[in-house]
Amino acid sequence: MTVVAAALAIAACSTVTEPHGPPAELKALPRDLTSAELRLIDASNSFSFALWNKVSGAQRDKNVFISPLSASFSLGMTLNGAANQTFDQMRTALSVGSVSQQDVNAGYKSFTALLMSLDPSVTMRIANSIWYRRSFPVNQSFIDATHSYFDAEVQGLDFNDMSGSLGAINGWVNQKTNGKITKILDTIDPADVMFLINALYFYGSWRETFDPSKTTDDVFTTAPGVTETMRLMHRHGELLYAENSSYQAVDLPYGNGAFTMVVLLPKPGTDIETLSGGLTEPAWRSLASSFHTAEVELALPRFRLEYERTMNDDLRALGMVVPFEPNVADFTRMSPLGKQVYISFVKQNTFVNVDEEGSEAAAVAVTGIRLTSAASYSVMRVDRPFLFVIRERLSSTVLFMGKVVRIP
Repeated sequence: MTVVAAALAIAACSTVTEPHGPPAELKALPRDLTSAELRLIDASNSFSFALWNKVSGAQRDKNVFISPLSASFSLGMTLNGAANQTFDQMRTALSVGSVSQQDVNAGYKSFTALLMSLDPSVTMRIANSIWYRRSFPVNQSFIDATHSYFDAEVQGLDFNDMSGSLGAINGWVNQKTNGKITKILDTIDPADVMFLINALYFYGSWRETFDPSKTTDDVFTTAPGVTETMRLMHRHGELLYAENSSYQAVDLPYGNGAFTMVVLLPKPGTDIETLSGGLTEPAWRSLASSFHTAEVELALPRFRLEYERTMNDDLRALGMVVPFEPNVADFTRMSPLGKQVYISFVKQNTFVNVDEEGSEAAAVAVTGIRLTSAASYSVMRVDRPFLFVIRERLSSTVLFMGKVVRIP
């Protein structure tokens, strides 16, 4: 369970401490993982560290906070609309390899339910939604798949009413992240036809909290060597601990221990970028298996981060090129106009707050689908009084004319 729990550690968070001590420790998963879940977890971890290395490597000496799991959900929904090379490249980037669409979907569905039920003392929410331009034709099979496997709320909006549409979409984001991320979209382009959104929220208190009276003012030295003031929390006791020539690490549990935060500190002589670049799925498994109980004097900063990143370049670097190419991408399983649309952006907004009580984190990932040209098709919604004419086409002789002002 350590690997599964820590796969979510980059999205760690906080809740109120139990009045009579922490809940009973969870020693094992309540059931065996299905083969679909096992494949999805392996794929999710591989995707997590591949995406992390692209994002972190492009943001040297800068704070970074992402939720690969949230990005995976947004792209996983989108995968149901992809076909041919577009599908293959997205599947490769998500590290699901040759796993069938059915198994990928089944893995997302059952693993979501498991994650949200593991610890009643922790708030763990995963929510998905799809918002599309009301005039844009969407295949019912795509809607059915995303609703069935991702429990996605699907709604058509009048994107021409930008204020109303942004209010609905950002309002959903605000609600699902408990107000920590108030918006994901600033505008809607005339060519935008769909947004596929995942919201991930986590709130959990430490299994053993830090004593606020022991928190002190201290100095944090940045990678370039600049000093900054900070509030430093202190805790002494038995912790899950790991160490090698490159780093020290602790594993701090929330609630019943199903979810944890892993903190890695590079040793002198190892810089943070080197440690970050070496964080791969095999290295992660090695770390997770090396934790052991040890007496530790831990000092950890209180911190709060808000982060935003458009991930197009990161995903292209993972081989997902065709889905971003106008007139090349193939989303025919999403819409009859699937060869006229492409992914315009994949964006993520995140939030995390870590203090003496625990941690709170939220992430929203959105995949934007856009027409190659806003004028590539005309829309005619016959939803008001209209005229009709029956004619002989070759001579254009009018046979009948009619007007409908109400449906009889």
